[in-house]
Order: sequence, then C-alpha cells, then structure tokens
Amino acid sequence: MFDWDSVTERIRDYTEAHVKPSRYDHSVRVAEMCAKLCRRYGLDENKGYLAGIGHDMCKDMPKAKMLETAARDGDPITDFEKKTPSIVHGRAAAVIMKEKFDITDPDILEAVANHVSCRLGICDLGKILFLADKIEPGRPQSTKEYRENLMKLPLDQMLASVLQKNYEYITNKGFDVYPDTKKMIEYYQGKK
Repeated sequence: MFDWDSVTERIRDYTEAHVKPSRYDHSVRVAEMCAKLCRRYGLDENKGYLAGIGHDMCKDMPKAKMLETAARDGDPITDFEKKTPSIVHGRAAAVIMKEKFDITDPDILEAVANHVSCRLGICDLGKILFLADKIEPGRPQSTKEYRENLMKLPLDQMLASVLQKNYEYITNKGFDVYPDTKKMIEYYQGKK
C-alpha cells in the first residue's frame, strides 16, 4: 500500500530544501488549493496535495541542470523551451518525483510535468494543478471573491477562464506564450 503521508512529507522536505522560502510558501498554498479543487471536482486530494507541494521543486535549479533533468523524461526539449529554460521546471520535477521518490502514478507525473503549459488533452489532475498554481491565495489577482466565483464553474469552464486571464497577463508583460497553452485556449474558444 502506498504511504501518502510519508512520501508527501519527503517531497515537502525536498521542495523546502531546494527552493527559496517564498517559493516554498507558494508550493504549500498550491498544494492546499489543489487538494481543495480535487475535493470539489471528485479527484483524490492526496494526489492533488502531493502534486502541488512538489510542482515547483526544480524551479530554482540551475538552468543547464534543469534542461538536463527534464530531458530524462524521454521527450525532446523544444526550441521554445531552450529559449526559456525555466519553463521546463515542471518536467524536471516530474523526473525527480519518479527517480528519487518512486512516484509512478501517471496523473501525478503528467500534472507536474505540464503545469506550466496545461497542454491539450491533459488529465483532470493536470487541469487542477494548473488552476491551483494560478489562483492560490498568494497571487495578487486571486481575491476571495474571484476564487468563489470560479469554484461555481464546471472544471473546464474554470480552466478556460483562467487560461484566458493567464494569456492576457503573459502577453501584457511582453512574454511569449507557451505554444501548448495557445492550443488549449484555441480549443476552448472553439467550444464556445
């Protein structure tokens, strides 16, 4: 039987030791929000909390090491990722979870690996982790009223709304949008 408490504690300790304190605090808030969203949408909150606490464990890793670690997942590093290596921190974290902590659950690994882009066809846990990362209470735009209104929506409608807001935020800052994120936005715009 899988010991969720023990593995989650080990991943929490690893995350705390490998990221700056503010990022660790963010990871705790994401884990709590992820568990809450899992309860709301009928998913396993243990998986959600574990994915949330470890999703950014590689965010402060040196970029060359991050790229090398991410590449061990078997997928090629894209030109977009090479240009902006910090965006592969989720892929690197999924590799560390698998190699160091023996996490084999495909939903957890997919959610963590893709929490930056939220690629088309992502599992529901992946959608929830992406959402939790964007709407956790420490985010400036994430007011209590904003979160309460989102929580009234079905999962895909919540995702479509947050994807659009995130797209606007990123483009207003002058950053390029992850190609997978653009595909998700186009998918939801096509469903309207």
